[in-house]
Amino acid sequence: MKLDIDYTLYLCTDRILALGRPLLEVVEEAIIGGVTMVQLREKEATSREFYEIALEIRELTKRNKVPLVINDRLDIALAVGADGLHIGQSDLPLETVRRITGKSLFVGVSAGNLQEAKQAEREGADYLGAGAVFPTGSKADAGEAIGLEGLNAICSAVKIPVVAIGGIGLSNAAAVRQSGAAGIAVISAILSQENIRAAAEKLRQNMGSACFS
Repeated sequence: MKLDIDYTLYLCTDRILALGRPLLEVVEEAIIGGVTMVQLREKEATSREFYEIALEIRELTKRNKVPLVINDRLDIALAVGADGLHIGQSDLPLETVRRITGKSLFVGVSAGNLQEAKQAEREGADYLGAGAVFPTGSKADAGEAIGLEGLNAICSAVKIPVVAIGGIGLSNAAAVRQSGAAGIAVISAILSQENIRAAAEKLRQNMGSACFS
């Protein structure tokens, strides 16, 4: 079955920022609240831990018809039957990923500037993760913030969907959308909130929706 991919509210996981709550529980609450896509991003997990977590999250996302993206780890994405893979500038090249997977996974690429964004589109990325838009403490490797102007420049230069990431929350989500982003990727704006479901609901209300088949 072909997925309708809605990038509107894209949750990236981080067990540390979930304040000690079980990851499966908080992701489920986030989905109920309106998260439209989940990226499993667990940098501190061993390969076995990552695989076992991914199996659980895969069952949850499949049940709720929400796409699951695996960060970095192509092997884990293939092993659990994920829908997508997200790669950064220092991960496996997109060309290599496509040679291994064909079109079985949709693939997103992180872009911190216009040059990286255009190159990822030329190489066949399905979407971009652009940012950091604002300063953020959630990603140590986020780089210098590009601001709304930088985000708008990327959105205007490419035809594929752009998901904005970095320092995004209720106070600036609408402005990010107005800059041309198909959606926002958040971590602490949902996972570190006392009421996960309510946090997701409020962000979703601010964003509307945008689906891509």
